[in-house]
Amino acid sequence: MTDDPAPSRRSKLGSAVKEILLVLLGAILISSLLRAFVFEPFTIPSESMENTLQVKDKVVAQKITDFKRGDVIVFRDPGDWVSGMGKPTTNPVRMGLEFIGVLPNTSDDFLTKRVIGLPGDRVACCDAQGRVTINGHSLDESSYLYSDGAGPIESSGTPFDIVVPKDHLLVLGDHRNASGDSRCHMNPGAEIAGFVPIDHVVGPVGLIVAPLERWQQLRTPAVFDGVPPPTGEAPVAPEIRVRPEC
Repeated sequence: MTDDPAPSRRSKLGSAVKEILLVLLGAILISSLLRAFVFEPFTIPSESMENTLQVKDKVVAQKITDFKRGDVIVFRDPGDWVSGMGKPTTNPVRMGLEFIGVLPNTSDDFLTKRVIGLPGDRVACCDAQGRVTINGHSLDESSYLYSDGAGPIESSGTPFDIVVPKDHLLVLGDHRNASGDSRCHMNPGAEIAGFVPIDHVVGPVGLIVAPLERWQQLRTPAVFDGVPPPTGEAPVAPEIRVRPEC
């Protein structure tokens, strides 16, 4: 009489299932920690950052890297900047995968723009050549402004002259004709709404990871190297010397 091998097989199968579950749980934990503290993937929802970023590009925001003037950043909506855009997924499986960082965040609470002004910077447009200036330094933005094939579009269709308030940023999209950025939210009596609180910033965009043919690292344009520091302390409230209009 031989022993029944079934219990032994069931025991081995149970051990294998437990090992697989432990590996999966470990992977989920690591992915969640990376998303929370190191990087987070996002999907670009609009054309406001063309041609630098295309609609549906998958990008990675780096949470442990400081940002500076000229960087493309992901930030939480400072106040109804994205009203009217498509709503995020309601699929519970996808929501879970987004939460742990396996899939890019599709929430409409986050935007992607380029940092132009830091606290205390005087940002104006335009100089005699139609360029944005920061603390009197003119920017040649031709390397990243949207191009329609005939050359880059103008730096701004509306003039402005602004001193960025304390603890806030002035941001613009690379496709200035299709970007609801800082210029469009400086309403009388609510000027601060046009600026991004620094504590809303997720981090600078380090990589475009998909589609694969667009895989590339994003770097700070060299034109920002020559920008001088602001001449004074950042004001508590923004100084709107010439108000932009969208």
